[in-house]
Amino acid sequence: MACWSAENATRAYLKTMKMVTRAKEPDVAEFVSALAAGNNAQLMVVASANATCSSTTLALVAAAHQTGGRVVCILTGTEELCLSAKALGLDARRVEFVIGEAQSLLMNDYREADFVVIDCNLKNHERIFKAVEEGKRHNGTVVLGYNAFCNDSWSWGGSKTQLLPIGEGLLLTRIAAKAKVGGGGGGGFRKRSHWVVKVDKCTGEEHVFRVRSPQMKVIEG
Repeated sequence: MACWSAENATRAYLKTMKMVTRAKEPDVAEFVSALAAGNNAQLMVVASANATCSSTTLALVAAAHQTGGRVVCILTGTEELCLSAKALGLDARRVEFVIGEAQSLLMNDYREADFVVIDCNLKNHERIFKAVEEGKRHNGTVVLGYNAFCNDSWSWGGSKTQLLPIGEGLLLTRIAAKAKVGGGGGGGFRKRSHWVVKVDKCTGEEHVFRVRSPQMKVIEG
């Protein structure tokens, strides 16, 4: 009998989870909007392969109404921009459309983004994530990858990333703010948190919890 590798077993499990929960899965746009608003996101950036980002962008626009933040949509060409603007209708006025290389833009122009959404259909989506992860950010950043099931992309952030079987798969990663340098030996408390996904075995409903660990004393040199 052939033995399955851990990777094959994981794929089979995720495929089953996707089939079981699809009927009762939460709306992707609603989840994205609630997560962005709940984190009081001020600079929200979505990097998309095509015009299919419209529902995700609308979700961020809805969050921006609550937080007073900005929404930036990075696209690969003018055709995608026109299609996206058309799909968004009047809400397109609340979006800053940019054509360019998402990896470079997130490392430079939008390095202070505190909520980033990446389409896993982008060929370089993992490099885009790394650009966000390695950026010199003063604030923490929430990174969401959507269409994760399409390209088997659920391992891009290692153990720091949670795979949520919502829609075509969402990858959720929280990147902590860079530690401050200097400050004369001051100290403070820092909380660590992680996300846990629980599926109700009876109803198939998913519940996403944010779990905080006890406060830890951090000494800054």
